[in-house]
Order: sequence, then structure tokens, then C-alpha cells
Amino acid sequence: MVRRAMGSRSTDRGAVRGARRPEVRLPALEAWAGDGLEPDGDYDGLEFRELDLAGQDGAGARFMDCALTGCVLDETGLGRARVLDSVLTGLRGVGTQLAESTFRDVELVDARLGGTQLHGAVLERVVVRGGKIDFLNLREARLTDVVFESCVLVEPDFAGARLERVEFTDCALTGADFGNATLKDVDLRGAAPLEITRGLDRLSGAVISTGQLLDLAPVLAAELGTRVE
Repeated sequence: MVRRAMGSRSTDRGAVRGARRPEVRLPALEAWAGDGLEPDGDYDGLEFRELDLAGQDGAGARFMDCALTGCVLDETGLGRARVLDSVLTGLRGVGTQLAESTFRDVELVDARLGGTQLHGAVLERVVVRGGKIDFLNLREARLTDVVFESCVLVEPDFAGARLERVEFTDCALTGADFGNATLKDVDLRGAAPLEITRGLDRLSGAVISTGQLLDLAPVLAAELGTRVE
């Protein structure tokens, strides 16, 4: 089960409301003994450990109070899946399909993922801690109370997404696309480096540091059509 998150932290973050983090407390888990994931499957109180789930179809499945540890998710189909009150540790995979899925009260720890498809997904009270995720597709997704902490995000795509109370803490954010995104209470000050290739005009609901502003100045000038000599 999960205990609802810690309160927002705003004392030293100016007007930015801090994200509410999940506090996941899993019950005693039973090892999963199935032959493969099933579409619309219902998985409750289970542990998936060191399993090769590559290419399997679990579209629409529900994972409740589960732990997935060291699993391989290459091209695994989990579109419209619901992952609730769960801890995902050491996941590895390329092209994992999670479009229109729901993650609520979830910790994702030390993931090594590439080309993960989360467009149209809903993330609420989620912590992404450690690891590296390349080419994360979060187009048109909704992120509320999400923390990216001590991780590396390479060319994440937030185009058209809605981000509210999202924090980037001690993480690298390179080649990010915020085109047509809507941001509210988004704290980018902990991202180093912070590289935004598109959507600087959408950062009105975000806070950055003075140093980050200087780093972004050339891209900002280019978007404004300003020549700097």
C-alpha cells in the first residue's frame, strides 16, 4: 500500500509548489509464476524478479502493490496498463510500449530504458530516481507531482504535455522538447545540464536559475530572432 505523500515544499523554492512524493510500503509479496503477461491481466501483490518479458503483450493490465525488479522489457506491450502503488527497480528495455498508461504512487529506480513510449500517459505521484532514459516519449501526457531525481534524461519529448508540480533534482536534462507543453509549478533548477531544444516560450510556469538562463540565452535569442554580436 501507499501512504499519501509528503506535503509540498515551498519555503525555499519561491512561489513554486513542491511535488508530493509517494511513500510506497509494499505488503508481503508472492513470486509471480505465470508463463507470460496477458492482455487485461490483473496482478496484485506480486513480485516479478529478473524476468525476460521482452515482446510480451500485457496491454491494459493492472499492477497493484507489485515489485518489478531487474526485468527486461524490450518491445513489451503495456499500452493502457495501470501501475499502482508499486516499485519498479532496475528495469531494462528498448521500445517499451506504455502509451496511455497510468502510473500512480510509483517509484521507478535505476532504470535503463530507450525509446519508451509514454505518450498520452498519466503520471501522478511518481518518483524517477537514478538510471538513464533515452528518447522518452511523453507527448500529450499529464504529469502531476512527479520528481526526476539523480537521473539522466536524453532528448525527452514533453511536447503537448501538461506538467504540474514537477521537479528535476540533481539530474541531467539534454535535448528536451517542451513544444506546446503547459507548465505549472515546474522546478528546473536542479537540472544540470539543462538543454532545451524547443519550447522555451512554454516555460512561463517554470523556474530556472540565473546560471541556467545564461546557458539558454543563445537558444532563446535564436527563437526570438535576435542576433547577438
